[in-house]
Amino acid sequence: MSGGQLHHLAAFAQGDTGGNPAGVWIGDRLPPAAEMQRIAADVGASETAFVAPARGPRRTIRYFSPEIEVSFCGHATIATGVVLGHSDGVGTYTLQTPVGDVPVTAELVDGRMHASLRSVATRQAPIADDALQEALDCLGWSRDELDSALPPARAWAGAWHYVIAVARRATLERLDYDFEALRALMQREELTTLQLVWREHQDLFHARNPFPVGGVVEDPATGAAAAALGGYLRDAGHVTPPFGFDVVQGAAIGMPGRIHVCVPPEGGIIVRGTARSI
Repeated sequence: MSGGQLHHLAAFAQGDTGGNPAGVWIGDRLPPAAEMQRIAADVGASETAFVAPARGPRRTIRYFSPEIEVSFCGHATIATGVVLGHSDGVGTYTLQTPVGDVPVTAELVDGRMHASLRSVATRQAPIADDALQEALDCLGWSRDELDSALPPARAWAGAWHYVIAVARRATLERLDYDFEALRALMQREELTTLQLVWREHQDLFHARNPFPVGGVVEDPATGAAAAALGGYLRDAGHVTPPFGFDVVQGAAIGMPGRIHVCVPPEGGIIVRGTARSI
């Protein structure tokens, strides 16, 4: 593995259970892209982060799912921050991602290593009506099941996602989609996941994230999508910053996780969590 060390963690875990598995590879130099893709496929997690050099406050990082390279991954970044906190000490590390610099801070909280990242600046765009209908058809949802207070949108905090909010929890719980049809739509629309959410109350969202473009039916805890959601809520005027909320995700597939999101008045969105070794 090109002389690197591979770590296996579950980010956004709640204690010693759940979370989203990630590989974190750290070495003196990054392997060739084909080797990183092979390692990520062998790891089998939704993403594996590759970090180099092995020491220093500034590192290069790339992210690979089992099938493709992705521009940014929140849960693998949190896992990386936890690994760096244990190996190199608490503090802030600057990760040079394919979409820009992302600082990640490692800190001990009640004896457990936590990490927080600040995303690149967010942006959003409308979803074309025919593309939205196609997505809903893939999901088996109708427009009258959507939350009218949170209109669908494209949202970006390092990767593009559709944010689609539903009015009832039962709609989110019955997620069962056409894998190949949704993958084709997401490839055409250059999406990483769909951020499907139900807002239980002002500061608590339930989320499910199909990830067929990466070869994964459902991502258990998606930090990049949580950051994109935070940017969407602020930039569309749905919250008044500074504002914080939690995203709970993964329980439906037996991998519960919790993501804490801080929305500042401007700039990148802060995403916090911990990670456990697996």
